Amino acid sequence: MKIDFIISNLGGDGAQRVVCSLANYFANNNNKIRIITYREGDKYQLNEKIQRVRLHKKLFLFDNNLVRLMWHLFHFYWNKKNRPDIISSHLDSIGLVTIPISILFGIKIIVSEHNNHLAEKMTISKWILWNILYRFPNAVTILTKFDFNYFSSKNKKVVVMPNPLSFKPNLKSNLRNNRKIIVAGNLNRYYQKGFDNLMEIIHGIIDKLGDWKFMIVGEGDEGLAYLKQKGKKLNILDKVIFAGYRSDIKQILQTSEIFLLCSRYEGLPMVLMEAASQGIACISYDCVSGPSEIIKNGKSGILVENQNKDEMARSIIALIDDEMLRIKLGRNAAYQSKIFSLNKIGAKWQLLFNEVLER
Repeated sequence: MKIDFIISNLGGDGAQRVVCSLANYFANNNNKIRIITYREGDKYQLNEKIQRVRLHKKLFLFDNNLVRLMWHLFHFYWNKKNRPDIISSHLDSIGLVTIPISILFGIKIIVSEHNNHLAEKMTISKWILWNILYRFPNAVTILTKFDFNYFSSKNKKVVVMPNPLSFKPNLKSNLRNNRKIIVAGNLNRYYQKGFDNLMEIIHGIIDKLGDWKFMIVGEGDEGLAYLKQKGKKLNILDKVIFAGYRSDIKQILQTSEIFLLCSRYEGLPMVLMEAASQGIACISYDCVSGPSEIIKNGKSGILVENQNKDEMARSIIALIDDEMLRIKLGRNAAYQSKIFSLNKIGAKWQLLFNEVLER
């Protein structure tokens, strides 16, 4: 099977990690895999069998990301030898290009949503994509049941397809005594990720933290500047470590004591899945959507009423004060995360690809 995964770039965000994990899975199962991007940013290790197609060359005079992709992808697929059996298109705005191209060249296509439908404001382009173009893909995948009814009115074949874990569950009892609370995400998306509110939460509990510190893992110059300025104003910078992008996030999760997700909204948060899989005690806002699919409150983590900063502060302190609770929640989270294993989710993708191609 020839599969083209198309995404903006292979930077350090969750959707990019999902694409790389799936591409590696299918390459390991004797499929011909290409990953096509139109912007720079390669953070993840790929199987050597995977072909990278970089449609990054800027257009003369006028250059726009989607226009660039449309131009280069049209010319790439004009050659029949370059056409795959199926396109797997990721991040919704890219569907504005990949869906018309798939129709033009008669290529089967599956389009994947990586957030919930309420996450962002409706724009003209999104309205066109969802209400007109989404009639044509052979399937649309969504992350959770939350979106099923909404997208079922847009496309006849909507499939709930959770993100696959890129890490194997860590069922060992790792030594965790570094007094670190880990937070992770793209710093430039500090509003979605709730990093701005996190600064205020830290300020409110700073007298109870003792030698505990928050480590924020992620890159983004604009967000870093904003958060440092806010942290300085609140006089909490001695309790915050800005770690930047880290390729050793798995090891960080295995040796730290608490993971915190403070997002205002999510799809199915990859970073929370990864944290849970590594046996770290997790606290998350019960935001729309995703955390409740990963954490069972009181059993494999703590779910906090969405954006209730006082309750979040109390939950953090409760975990700091109770080592046995941290151990219990982390162990249960690792066992529960096995439902998102790459083999299980990859097999589900395989069934979908087969079904689409056999129609």
